[in-house]
Order: sequence, then structure tokens, then C-alpha cells
Amino acid sequence: MSFQPIIPFSGYTGWKFLNRTMTAQKIAFEKAPEIKRDVDYFKANIGKINTAAELVADRRLLSVALGAFGLDSDLKAKAFIEKVLQEGTLKGDALANKLTDKRYLELSATFGFGDFATPSTKISDFGQRIVDLYQARQFETAVGSEDGNLRLAMSLPRDLGALAAKTSSENTKWFTIMGNPPLRKVFETAFNLPASFGQVDVDKQLVVLKARAEQTFGNSSVSQFKDPAKLDELVKIFLLRGDLASANTQTSRASSVLSMLQSGQAQFKALIRR
Repeated sequence: MSFQPIIPFSGYTGWKFLNRTMTAQKIAFEKAPEIKRDVDYFKANIGKINTAAELVADRRLLSVALGAFGLDSDLKAKAFIEKVLQEGTLKGDALANKLTDKRYLELSATFGFGDFATPSTKISDFGQRIVDLYQARQFETAVGSEDGNLRLAMSLPRDLGALAAKTSSENTKWFTIMGNPPLRKVFETAFNLPASFGQVDVDKQLVVLKARAEQTFGNSSVSQFKDPAKLDELVKIFLLRGDLASANTQTSRASSVLSMLQSGQAQFKALIRR
């Protein structure tokens, strides 16, 4: 990708700079030739697609479709994606309902191949809706090439905001967060949870997440993040703790390198004395 975002700072300082320059940077991003070509192709051709098989057979269309849901890495997994799309979401045993990562469920439900006689591709504004998602996520990907944590922060208003607004139970919302890798990463970092946390029994994870939310925000619900102020507070905590974790990792690596150098120096001196 030829577009390179301007991210002069990391962490919360970088976040504030990015927000001040977001509009101008997005305009520059959307004008990038490869993005414009993909977007134009998708809008011109998605209405011709009738089945999941037809979609996965067109690499350019599939690339935009997957990119719109943050599933770019599955571009080569055509048989898997076709099954996810074709089985839909209405049946309990559909593949999308069995997968932990709920982005597949969202993908399948949005395209509607397995749920309705007429898929969503036939709706007049469908192409534009997918393109809007695609451009947003690809811009986040570009930012992520410079700073992964800023990419995650950018996705929160859309992904966490939509989840917080749902009428499902709070436990269901927390389980959805556990099944969404980007959201899980944000909360694990913000709550200072270890990398091994995901290996704990899911019911115990739920208890811990709700308790940490109560301690941090004074409220154990996911619904609280409908409030922009609460969402911004989460972003700030996540980025500050992410920066701290990165600094600790770099310090640890530097210490390890220093120890290796000192050990090598001691061995060299011992050889000389012989």
C-alpha cells in the first residue's frame, strides 16, 4: 500500500494527534490508487453476485468483503469462507455460530447468502455500505502498520459501541468480547491481564472481566461504553498501559542483551587468562 499515515507519537499522545489529523489523512488514504481501484471494482460488480460460491471465486470482490470485517488473512481460505457464507446464521449448527471469532458471524449475517432467498448483494446500497466498512478498516490497518495499539483504539467506537448498544444480556456481551480478538486485546491490556488469561475457563474469565470493569470504571457492564466519555476513558487506559507494557518489554530485552554481552565478555577474559 502506497499510503503511509503520519504517526509521530505512540500511545495516547499519538492518539490525540491522529484524531486532530484524521479527516485529512483519511482523504489522502481514500485517494490512494490501489484503494480506489478496489472500491470502484467492488461497487460495480457486487450486485452481479448471487451465491457465496460466486463471491469467493472473484478474488478482488472477496478481498474487499473480507477486509470490511477485518478478516483479510482468510483470503486464501476460500472453501472455509464459502462454507461460513453459505450456511448463514439462522440455524444453530451453522459454522458461523460455532466459531469463537464472531466476525465470521457478522460477515455471514451481512451478506445473507444462507439466510434469505435473495442475498444482500441485491440491495441497491449494499456495495456502498461494504465499501465504507472496508475503507475504515483498511485505514485502521495502515495506521496499525505504524502502531498496532492505535489501530485497536480506532476500531473501538464502531465495534465496542455497536456491541454496547445491543439489547442482549451483559454476560452475552462479555462473551462476545472474549470471542473478538481485537476487543479481547484491548480489555486484557487495559485490565493488565497476563497473556495466559485466555487459557482460563471462560466462566472464570467472565468473572474477572466484570470485576476489573467494576474496579476501573465503577460499573461492570459493557453497556456503559455507549457513553463516549467512558469509551474515551477506556481508550486512554488501554493506550497508556499498552505503552507501559511495551516499555517494560524493551527494558527486559535490553537487560537480556546486556547480560549476554557481560557473560560473553567474562568468558573471553577467562580464555585470555589461560
